[in-house]
Amino acid sequence: MPPAVVGATLAVGDLALIALELPTGWFADRFGHRVSLMLGSLVQVLGMVWCWLGEGVSGLLIASALVALGDAFRSGADQALLYRTCVAIDRESEFQTIEARAEAVALGALVVLVLLGGLVVHQIGFAAGWLAETLLCGVGLAIACAMQEPPREEVRTFAEQPSRTNSARIEYRSLIAAIAPAAVLGGAVSACSFFAQTTAGNHPAFVTFLVAALTAAEAAGSALAACLPMVQWRVQIQLAALGAILLMTGMAITTALIPAAVVLAFLAGVAQPLRAASIQRLAADHIRARAASAASACDMALTALVLPLTGLWVGRRR
Repeated sequence: MPPAVVGATLAVGDLALIALELPTGWFADRFGHRVSLMLGSLVQVLGMVWCWLGEGVSGLLIASALVALGDAFRSGADQALLYRTCVAIDRESEFQTIEARAEAVALGALVVLVLLGGLVVHQIGFAAGWLAETLLCGVGLAIACAMQEPPREEVRTFAEQPSRTNSARIEYRSLIAAIAPAAVLGGAVSACSFFAQTTAGNHPAFVTFLVAALTAAEAAGSALAACLPMVQWRVQIQLAALGAILLMTGMAITTALIPAAVVLAFLAGVAQPLRAASIQRLAADHIRARAASAASACDMALTALVLPLTGLWVGRRR
């Protein structure tokens, strides 16, 4: 298939994920976060099988749609289930630490799996790679099935004691303020990474190393977030402002581009767990997954907007 067709098909999958985030978040809040995780993992297995056995443009399109649907069912439901579990066992104050550590481990594993996956495909073939991918998704389904749904908790936590007299009140402005900064950082990382990867003379091995380095930096940021106290959304805005300065510096000074991208990835890793904790402490029990899904949709939408603009910038510089 022509690269343009492949790129357009994958872009359709990203747009589908953005559109599905809020409906699947509503499903998770309505029917259970564990159920949503199980369903998302099952759909993910089907998506991997279709990637493996599907043929042509239609096969890639169906596979992308299934992967997007599986991601959407899991997005938000994982953080909501973890937070409600922490509340149920009187460990609400540890949510940020647990979320940050889990994110750091996941990102670190992603670095290893990306490199290992390339080795498997190179040595054995694509079928072996897709088989391994499908088996890993199957393990995820088994883990989701082994989870337990904690009881509903309508009373807010210590972080919002002034609102205890009106626990049904949802502070949407505060939610937006909590969501936006990390989304800005994510968009800045995407722009810097894209600019670095499209710089003339870059070898594929260098691009692979760069992606791995950015993921490792993000994992390090999440590990640091596990040690930080709960912060106000103003601190996250300051992180986003610092990220914007780094982005402009990297775009203006070519030699500073890669260091700026690595530091941006590190800041994004710090910001994501902080945002997750802020969102869950602000959200009512009946919108936890939707609030987290809205944050994910905001991230993807901003990245989808930033990348074409970065492409135009790169084209003009050339």
